[in-house]
Amino acid sequence: MEIKLKLNGRAITGYVEASTLLIDFLRDQGCHSVKRGCETANCGLCTVLMDGTPILSCSVLAARAAGHSIQTLEGLQEEAAEFVGFIADQGADQCGFCNPGFVMNTIALLRENPDPTDDEIRAYLAGNLCRCSGYDGQLRGIRGFLDSRKK
Repeated sequence: MEIKLKLNGRAITGYVEASTLLIDFLRDQGCHSVKRGCETANCGLCTVLMDGTPILSCSVLAARAAGHSIQTLEGLQEEAAEFVGFIADQGADQCGFCNPGFVMNTIALLRENPDPTDDEIRAYLAGNLCRCSGYDGQLRGIRGFLDSRKK
């Protein structure tokens, strides 16, 4: 079936089987920041933004994205660059495998709530699995970024 959507700001047309998952379609389009982790919608590695809202692309059929705007980390490099250094400074990017999911959810959080509390940050990032850092580094990095904007 043919699907049309906007991917990282550009209109594309693709052909998919009815059972094609959005993650597979996006990776076929060269969006390799979208990673396959658990395949059970529990780790957050496959997070993308659909019309600005974070979704897990491993649990959405590509056909459901037709007519929508999808953003991956490839399309949000400039916005992500504002705060990823703060996360790295806290040692929260040890292996880096979970970073795209954390970054995508942080972008969505800051768009929705530009001045979140620590508890709001924790709640928004709760769906991201990180086996290296224990989450405190990500929280400190995001908090450091937010504090730097207030100066």
